[in-house]
Amino acid sequence: MELFIYITLSAILLETTALTVKTFGSKSVRTGQKARRKVFVDTSTLMDGRILSVAKAGFLGDEILIPRSVIRELQLLADGSDSDKRSRARFGLDVANELERVEMAQVEIFPDSTERTKVDERLIELAKEYHGTILTNDFNLIKVAATEKVDAININDLAQGLRSEYLPGDHLTVKVVNVGSNPHQGVAYLPDGTMVVIDDAERYAGKKFPVEIEFVRYLQTASGKMMFAKLAEPKPKQKKNPRRKPTGRQPKQH
Repeated sequence: MELFIYITLSAILLETTALTVKTFGSKSVRTGQKARRKVFVDTSTLMDGRILSVAKAGFLGDEILIPRSVIRELQLLADGSDSDKRSRARFGLDVANELERVEMAQVEIFPDSTERTKVDERLIELAKEYHGTILTNDFNLIKVAATEKVDAININDLAQGLRSEYLPGDHLTVKVVNVGSNPHQGVAYLPDGTMVVIDDAERYAGKKFPVEIEFVRYLQTASGKMMFAKLAEPKPKQKKNPRRKPTGRQPKQH
């Protein structure tokens, strides 16, 4: 009787374990497939170089694949006669080498064919075959990929999304809420919490009325961003042309 109970409990335990592995194991596989999309990097992205900073910051969570055909194209450009393209291609090769060493990113050289097929066409073929995405700065390639129903992402879109809302030369009306750390400085805050240091605005600190400022420069650090501004110069008032009062004299008739 005890042997029968032991065998029954063992069978139930094995069945439960198998069901758990099947359920959660398959879920993790699906989740991994969803999180790790294949991103094929083109020549323009490597020659641009900003992908290296993004990778080192830990923002590349996908499987980054550099096709060997792209490396081959960089080699041809690096050996070419155009000095500008030659230097940019050599820089792109350095970026590819550095990317492989970044521990926070999964970067591999993809062993595709290095035939005479155009690299852009090859990238679209790879993206279709492996249900991947193309990472490029080439506007024309993005358009072609769209016609082929292939996803393409542009690092310029990332830079545009992270740029400051206000640029040097822009004007804004703000309230100076405090004095700055340096003499004669005032401090204001943008709606998103960004601190703005304003020269010669100390006398306006704590006032209820706003002042118009002109942004001078933008500073981005690891701890956040900060903007510097100056008081906007008042616009000169345009003088109205005074109208001549009628004298009442009638023009002489000849």
